[in-house]
Amino acid sequence: MAILGNLISRSLRLRKQFDLTVATPEKYQRNTLRQLLERARYTAFGKKYGFSDMLDQELDFMSAFRKGVPVHNYDKMHEQWWHRCQQGEENVTWPGKVKYFALSSGTSESASKHIPVTQDMIKSIKKVGFKQLYSMVDFNVPPAAFQKGVLMLGGTTSLFEKGEYYEGDMSGISAKNMPRWMSNLFYKPGQKISKRPQWEDRIKLIVRNARKWDVGTVCGVPAWVQIVMEEVIRYHKVNNIHDIWPNLSIYIHGGVSFEPYRESFKKLLGKPITFIETYMASEGSFGFQARPGGHGIKLVLNAGIFYEFVPFTPDNFDDDGNIKDSAKSILVHEVNEQTNYAVMLSTCAGAWRYVIGDVVRFTNAKEHEIAIVGRTKQFLSLCGEHLSIDNMNKAIDIVARKLNIEVNEFTVAGFRYENLFAHRWYIGSDDNVDANIVKELLDKTLSELNDDYAVERTSALKEIFVEILPNDTFYQYMRAIGKHGAMNKFPRVLKGETYTKWANWLEANNVQSLSSV
Repeated sequence: MAILGNLISRSLRLRKQFDLTVATPEKYQRNTLRQLLERARYTAFGKKYGFSDMLDQELDFMSAFRKGVPVHNYDKMHEQWWHRCQQGEENVTWPGKVKYFALSSGTSESASKHIPVTQDMIKSIKKVGFKQLYSMVDFNVPPAAFQKGVLMLGGTTSLFEKGEYYEGDMSGISAKNMPRWMSNLFYKPGQKISKRPQWEDRIKLIVRNARKWDVGTVCGVPAWVQIVMEEVIRYHKVNNIHDIWPNLSIYIHGGVSFEPYRESFKKLLGKPITFIETYMASEGSFGFQARPGGHGIKLVLNAGIFYEFVPFTPDNFDDDGNIKDSAKSILVHEVNEQTNYAVMLSTCAGAWRYVIGDVVRFTNAKEHEIAIVGRTKQFLSLCGEHLSIDNMNKAIDIVARKLNIEVNEFTVAGFRYENLFAHRWYIGSDDNVDANIVKELLDKTLSELNDDYAVERTSALKEIFVEILPNDTFYQYMRAIGKHGAMNKFPRVLKGETYTKWANWLEANNVQSLSSV
């Protein structure tokens, strides 16, 4: 089997040498949009907005598309178009019927969204996946890793039949459509366990069977991967995860920032491994970390997804993070590294000028590499403090390191306070720590990271409060609202009804802060 690993590693290097980039980002995206318009020109959406006429404007079809098609959020796209796909109608926003719908609530809404997943999108996801595989040769991954099992901690592959379609997590849909040879040779926990509908049942079986597998790669959302590893270590009474999986070399993660989990992950390992970030959502697979050293996520520009980037400014978004009809976008070859952009997509799943809710910053515009810095509705700015999730993650990481504590989960809410404003932080840690010390250091760190926050702390942002909660509190709440396991993430910012539900649940369950101020 060692020969197999070397052969795969060598073939990947050869494949990468011949997979040379021959087009500019602008040309890749121009060709992508043309292909999307050609495929969808005879759909109901394409006829309404005149895709055929746009394509006749050979030199300016990109401008015609951006002028002629309005921006969409999920509600607008679903109410006007996607609900017809769920009723079995063909050729609505993409040719043919939609067989799968990915369930997604992001991290802020409670009701599940139904995102169409077409066969073309499944092909797109596979294409991006293989491109990521080719890129791994640059990470000096041991050849043996390519012959080991890949443990994918995602949603169940036992999808729910809803008459005209099937629905489930995007991770479950992807696993169900995995090539048979890959599923048989590498995929763990295997289709039998993955079909179990309940997350808790799958976890129990994964933990019990862990010793039977030779796992080289783990994929999944950090919070749930950490829980599984902890359970495996506890159940098998070993010191670290490498006592069970000695060949574990790679962890592929995404969905949330990995920084709050990095230190606690190190304690679960017996030796260093390679961490690779990926960018995948219910709307598709967009890119991956292609170079070692944390340079950012490289967008794949020739896989059936056309990108637009909307500067995340008051000109384009209202105070609640909703995009304005008058919003202006730019293309991938026009971006800079100083601006935060909301991501807008047109895809081979029939999403058109669709704002997915992520806010990114380009870490390297030339290489089209990005970092996810927040969500359009999870920036906290009650009075001009403009606090991003990126600011929050960095501040929590700095506080945890300086105080030598583990913080796996946190969330923050803003509210009116003595005719001004305040923030309330809920920080998950099982360590003995004084909330006063956390508050002072957190406040100081945020002021250093964000000038707007520092200014408002001297005026309208009158106070911040900190509550230290057991880590398990966050997971218990997710279970209580039916968002436990797999791809679900706890929101970093609570607003409106989501904050009210959280506060009411804490009170109803008599959750006591370990320390608060």
